[in-house]
Amino acid sequence: MRNSITVLLIILLGTIITACSIQKGDPDMINTKPELSNPHNEITPPPAASSLITADEAKKRLDSGESIILLDVRTEEEYREKHIPASLLLPLSDLEDKAESEIPDKDATLFVYCRSGNRSATASKILVNLGYTKVYDLGGIIDWPYDTESAQ
Repeated sequence: MRNSITVLLIILLGTIITACSIQKGDPDMINTKPELSNPHNEITPPPAASSLITADEAKKRLDSGESIILLDVRTEEEYREKHIPASLLLPLSDLEDKAESEIPDKDATLFVYCRSGNRSATASKILVNLGYTKVYDLGGIIDWPYDTESAQ
């Protein structure tokens, strides 16, 4: 019985010593504090998210004369078949490499669309991560009830 109490006391003492050394910042312990990503110890906020925009709202804003870049992220073949007039083709596969040269103004208003909405959602996230501040996911051209044109 006495041996059992001695063993329990040793275990308890070991646990307390270990816990205290972690709290005091033992240099051999793993650092669990997140590292800051810049030399001035400033915390950089995460990029803003894109917003969804309906076809009706997009059409109203486009017709208002507001400066908007309508960005089609489908393939060149899909674009030739049918696209929204005055849209810029920048396929999703090229977006990360070419966005900054094709659209140098990071504060430009961008309406992003594809065929069904999947690629536009992905493209919107990429654009936000690249630093674009006014990104609107228009979804798919299949839901665009207004005029389209073809390049064929």
